[in-house]
Amino acid sequence: MQAKVRTVAFQGVDVLPVDVQVMIAPGQLAFTVVGLADKAVGESRERVRAALRALGLALPPQRISVNLSPADLAKEGSHYDLPIALGLLVAMGVVARESVAGFVVLGELALDGSLTRVPGVLPAAIAAAATGRGIICPAACGGEAAWGGFRPANDPDQPPVLAAPSLLALINHLRGQQILPAPQAVVSDEDVAYPDLAEIKGQETAKRVLEVAAAGGHNLLMIGPPGSGKSMLAARLPGLLPPLDAEEALEATMVRSLAGETGDGRLSRRRPFRDPHHSATLPALVGGGARARPGEVSLAHHGVLFLDELPEFSRAALEALRQPIETGRVTVSRAAAHVTYPARFQLVAAMNPCRCGHLMEASHGCGRAPRCGFDYQAKLSGPLLDRIDLCIDVPRVDAADLALPPPAESSADVAARVAAARTVQRDRLAALDRKGKLTTIESEPTAGLLSDRARHWGKPRCNADTDGTLLAAIAEPDAEGRALLTRAAERLGLSARAWHRTLRVARTLADLDGADAVRRLHIAEALSYRRTGARPAMAA
Repeated sequence: MQAKVRTVAFQGVDVLPVDVQVMIAPGQLAFTVVGLADKAVGESRERVRAALRALGLALPPQRISVNLSPADLAKEGSHYDLPIALGLLVAMGVVARESVAGFVVLGELALDGSLTRVPGVLPAAIAAAATGRGIICPAACGGEAAWGGFRPANDPDQPPVLAAPSLLALINHLRGQQILPAPQAVVSDEDVAYPDLAEIKGQETAKRVLEVAAAGGHNLLMIGPPGSGKSMLAARLPGLLPPLDAEEALEATMVRSLAGETGDGRLSRRRPFRDPHHSATLPALVGGGARARPGEVSLAHHGVLFLDELPEFSRAALEALRQPIETGRVTVSRAAAHVTYPARFQLVAAMNPCRCGHLMEASHGCGRAPRCGFDYQAKLSGPLLDRIDLCIDVPRVDAADLALPPPAESSADVAARVAAARTVQRDRLAALDRKGKLTTIESEPTAGLLSDRARHWGKPRCNADTDGTLLAAIAEPDAEGRALLTRAAERLGLSARAWHRTLRVARTLADLDGADAVRRLHIAEALSYRRTGARPAMAA
């Protein structure tokens, strides 16, 4: 008696097909699982046996062999429980072979036969829909699977989503004795109350730069003494950013699905905001570990990664940020795995000017100034700082500012300007291909997220995503602006990367002003936000 059930294995966001081959044959009583399975897969034998016993079914007293093909592909996770159980049920004649032939199956079994949530259902559903298959998954993952790009429910050829609460309910559905309700693809409608910019008194320059960062998706570094409001400003950035569009939300949810953080399976339009503690390890930040899981940079895809107390992070972890900042993806290489995750995030960082935090403050004497500032800020390498578009000093708020009434401008006012600037950028970039020619970029189908065309993880959506070719088409400054940028590059020793990043910021400043061309004024302001020279910040 033989059976075959289709499931998947994950390598990063790549979904690889796996066949669960089950054979029940005469011989010595045994239940073996082969095919480079890890411990969690090997333990599925006990979960499957207990779940079948809970249904009143007993495994035949024969030799049971389960092969996970291809055998040289590493299999990890508990989602192989359900395909193994269904393979056994087909081989035992409990379920018809044809009833599971057109499905991709994944799910974890509890000892009482109920089905438990597993990570990776959304990318598995996308891959299943791309091949014309349905998907069988736990009911807790049904809403997530419904976003996989399946055809409308009234399509007779629609590959269905079967989301079962238990193995018994699934068996009854496959035998035609009951009908499982179709899960609904639901967008989260939660109304999050973000902290308001109106609560911050003073720091007008910092608020202006925060608006520029939000409008163009630029990386930002804030340097100031303790209590100056750096963390407060960063916490208000999510309230300024526009919500994710459908494609961005699907990409971000894919990564969260692989990490098992999809919650109730609803698609969220909120931009991710990740703020790991400075004790985070390199694998926690960029991804890795025994199973090469996504790190904070990938979980912040299409969102914000906030690193408070930046120099307190390990040097290796900070240097590992250089590649994902530049390319929008991170590649995790291990002896047993080589996977790539998307990591197009906006870096926002905050730090003190020195270890004591009071460099060059008259009211707080420091016996090691300015050497303490040099030593502390030297923990950040030049290549990392070169990738940060905006770097500002955030001075201490005076008592006179604290005594003033709250500012009249709220986050909603700034968010409206940011949304208008983002709309201008998206419309402009939608009319350009990578060579700078006017064209129309068609939206890719859902399954295209797993194609080779999406290896760069999405087309540019804001000024921070543009490269030198696109900048030549959208951010060419006027004659006075180019002359100023050329002189500044020679005197300040700007790198080619700093040149392009200055143009990106200037293009954003022009968008906020409603200007079609980048002028000298925009170049001058963009240059004022560049970090140059070896002198510690706050020392001037």
